Formats: sequence, C-alpha cells, structure tokens
Amino acid sequence: MNVPDPGSVFPMKNVRSLCFLKNVVVNPNIEIGDFTYYDDFENPLNFEKNVLYHFDFIGDKLIIGKFCAIASNVKFIMNGANHNINSFTTFPFGAFGGDWETGLTNLSGGFKGDTNVGSDVWIGYNATIMPGVRIGNVAIIASNAVVTKDVAPYSIVGGNPARLIRYRFDEETIEMLHALKWWDWDIETITESVPVLTGHDKAALKRTAESCEGSRYNQGIRVDIIYIMKMTN
Repeated sequence: MNVPDPGSVFPMKNVRSLCFLKNVVVNPNIEIGDFTYYDDFENPLNFEKNVLYHFDFIGDKLIIGKFCAIASNVKFIMNGANHNINSFTTFPFGAFGGDWETGLTNLSGGFKGDTNVGSDVWIGYNATIMPGVRIGNVAIIASNAVVTKDVAPYSIVGGNPARLIRYRFDEETIEMLHALKWWDWDIETITESVPVLTGHDKAALKRTAESCEGSRYNQGIRVDIIYIMKMTN
C-alpha cells in the first residue's frame, strides 16, 4: 500500500512548504492528530510561532484532530493573551510579582480553557482562532476569519467575528458522516474509501455507511442532527 507515512515530516515529494504537524511540534501542551498538515510559505517547521501567548504556567492546551488542513499564517491565540475583564482593572498586576503578586489570584478570570479543533477541519489562510474555542469535525474556517466562539460541526464560517455562512451538507449526509467518523478508521479502509470520500456521490456514501462494520448508521442508530449542529454554539 503506497500511502503517506504519518511519521514523516515532509509527506509530499520535493515539497518543503508542507509538513505533518504531529512530527514537528515539541510543546507538550500542543496535541496533533495523524495526517494533519500545516502549509507555510516560509517555514512550516516553525508552526509554534503562530501559537501565541501560550504560557506554561497557565497550562492550557491546543488540541487538533486528524486529517486537518491548516493554511499559512493561521494563528491560535491562547489564554495568556486574556485579561480579567470582570475585575475593576484589566492590568495584570500579579504577573509582575513582588508586592503585586497578590493580584495573581484574580488573573484567571480571563481564562477560557483549552482550544479544540476536531478532525477533517480546513482552516484557511490568515485565520485567527481565539482562546478556548471549539471547532467541530468537518468544519471550514474561511480565510482571514477571526473565530471568537465555538464552531458547529459540518459548518462553514467566515468574517470578523466569524459567523455561520452555511452548513456543508444536508441533514442526511451529516448524519452519515457523523456515524461513520471515517478519520478513525484504519488506514487500509480509508485508502479503499478515498474515491467515495473525495467525491460527492451521496448514494455511494450511503452504501459505504451501510456496509461499514460497526457503523452507527448501519446499526440503525440515528442521531439528533439539530443537536449536532448546535452542540458547539
């Protein structure tokens, strides 16, 4: 089977602008799934320069799933950039130590938790993801978008602040994809299914869903599509 090695840094022959991120990041608070790639016009090995205000003492994580496509200049703003807007001043006195250290206990009012990106997500050029955002599986983030709140699975968002443009598929297709979760299959099954996954033949996708052993769709288990669409809003 001739497929990209998930353990390689540069999976495309003679292309050095694109890398598999999992094999590049060194920060233990950044977790990347297999086959997720980053494309950078200058140096894709320097992805962590785009993960901003990511301080060890805060401990927040950037978690990105499998088979994601991340374009050049995408930035992730982490919780270290936040100030506590619920206090009477946003100035971070505690961060400077000394006699101001008493202010440390109130710094965390601006922290919003980990940033999570699902699987099969495409993030376009120059997009910015703000702290604590959750991006659902199979979503698309348009170029130059500023994502300030959670993004529903299977949706397309764009703008500043990013807003819903539309959902990528009809409800039945979303139901099949949600049941299949193809990114969790073994690589042999994924490879066999590439013609279906890269096409738009709904009947072929349905046949795949019905023939996939263990598929929730094949078991007749239906999911609440409205819940899926709103689960991250």
